[in-house]
Amino acid sequence: MSSSLAIPATIPARVAAPSWPAGLGRLTFRLLLVVAYAIIFAPIVTVMIVSVFDQEIVSVPPPGLTLKWYANAWLQRDFARGFVTSCQIAAMATLIGVPFGTLAALGIARGRFWGREALNTFLLAPLAVPAIVAGSALYLFYVSAENVLDIDIKGTLGGLVAANVLLTIPWTVRLVGASLAGLDRSAEEAAANLGARPGTVFRRVTLPMMRPGIVAATLFSFVSSFENLELNLLLVGPGRTTLPVAMLSYLEFRMDPTLAAVAAVQITIIAAMMLITDRFVKLSRVV
Repeated sequence: MSSSLAIPATIPARVAAPSWPAGLGRLTFRLLLVVAYAIIFAPIVTVMIVSVFDQEIVSVPPPGLTLKWYANAWLQRDFARGFVTSCQIAAMATLIGVPFGTLAALGIARGRFWGREALNTFLLAPLAVPAIVAGSALYLFYVSAENVLDIDIKGTLGGLVAANVLLTIPWTVRLVGASLAGLDRSAEEAAANLGARPGTVFRRVTLPMMRPGIVAATLFSFVSSFENLELNLLLVGPGRTTLPVAMLSYLEFRMDPTLAAVAAVQITIIAAMMLITDRFVKLSRVV
């Protein structure tokens, strides 16, 4: 009886698919990311460089570098008064808008009532309205209110703070609402099951978890109010001018790197605030 040896069929090796499309995709993504960052940071870097140019008329390459424009900005009393006024308005608008915006965001996120989505849209609407349009509308409203009430509103600290609250509340509703949307309610439910009262649950559990959103809302509300030009342009008065308006007034008569020096200081202060805030509260969680 003859036995035949079975010769196994040769299995062709699987040809590995070329990996160059995936590598090309990653390379393209990184290049686009670099371009995006370059577009974002190019104006900031340009302002910082121009602020130390030696001559008034900007030319490349500069004939020299100097810090005299920072000294000139320090000597401009309008900038100092505008800085103080901007800080006052931004601080007061933030102190008013953040608590009310936090309560509104909490009610919208946790409440179940008719018109909840409409209320959320209404509170966020000022972010979609161009600031110059909102400033013009507020100016006309203040003029009409002054005629009826026979009191000064435009050009006063109260009128400017009330106008800037329209910026701080939408920012707070947006950021705190985003923070609430990502919260895990199991800790709150566990505290309630263990016998904690609703006020205790909110104070000991909910509020600490909301802290990143509240801190981010405070920071962005202050910055947006401090840097606002269009909204405050028509509402300022003699002796009460914000820093952006003072910078615009300076630009009407002179054009030198002094404004770049003022802007560089503002960029440095705001960047320091954001870095310090992010050190203790991760802004990336809600922003």
